[in-house]
Amino acid sequence: MNNPFGLVYEGAITENLPGRVQIRPVTYEVEGIKVAANLYLPADCDETGDVKYPAVAVAHPNGGCKEQVAGLYTQRLAESGFIALVCDARYQGESGGEPRLRDYPANRIEDISGMVDYLTLLPMVDAGRIGALGICGGGGYTLAAAQTDKRIKAVATLSMFNSGRVRRNGFMDSAVSTIQQRLRRSAEARNEELKGNVQYEGFLPPKATDDELRAKRAELPENTLYRDGIEYYGLSHRHPNATGSYTTASFMKLMAFDVEDRMGLIDQPLLMIAGEKADTLYMTQDAFDKATGTDDKELCLIEGASHIRTYWVKEYVNKAVSKLDTFFKDNL
Repeated sequence: MNNPFGLVYEGAITENLPGRVQIRPVTYEVEGIKVAANLYLPADCDETGDVKYPAVAVAHPNGGCKEQVAGLYTQRLAESGFIALVCDARYQGESGGEPRLRDYPANRIEDISGMVDYLTLLPMVDAGRIGALGICGGGGYTLAAAQTDKRIKAVATLSMFNSGRVRRNGFMDSAVSTIQQRLRRSAEARNEELKGNVQYEGFLPPKATDDELRAKRAELPENTLYRDGIEYYGLSHRHPNATGSYTTASFMKLMAFDVEDRMGLIDQPLLMIAGEKADTLYMTQDAFDKATGTDDKELCLIEGASHIRTYWVKEYVNKAVSKLDTFFKDNL
């Protein structure tokens, strides 16, 4: 990883040059915990406050970090003229919080409102024109934030992942019969945390070599979430802050969360983008159908794309960025 800002996506900024999009690593606090973020500014941005810009807060996927796909889309939004901010979720990446890799929905949702707080206080941001984009798990949490945080004037998701539903019911609702068993295991893991023994789980085998990851990937069907996840997070776009893991005790909070429960509270313009071949598409479709509080909503399917291939395949990224550019310009 040779990028001076730690970025691992194609076309990433390597230095701040006049006349181009610039990146500013920043820190601030949410509920007393340090948040590490990257602020992307449009080319020739006037930072005096004499000119007011629309802005977008971007939330990263579960198990990811700000330097990967969320950074890519944040940079592309800045190239379209938006001030854009992406942060590491608290307890993850470069942000603070212990135990590491805790994934509580309430924390992730507040992280998004915290980004809105930060943007609102910037002199060059028009506080009345702030939108939000969430990717994968960050998409579910962004929808939840927009349900009650009406400072978010337009909300978009890419390859949305409903973390609570999957942790509770299993992927494709395949593990409903074991809900109580898994809740008890999570409660036991919380007791272990009290003893200083934090337990973790996730889709990437810990400390696996590249050969072991390739072997694991080869066991899985083509174009599926977990096969592509091993490819993206473990091999092609690896970053040390993106482990694909979370604390087992997080299940206690995750399994009680479901973004679909209050989708009717969203009255802002809504854009949901997903790959038409994604095995996670059912989550986007079900949440979209329950967004009954807004008439200004669109479901955009990217032909040929699976879930994680919207993260890096240029053809799919360009299509998603084009939709997002039009959506946010129309609504901010």
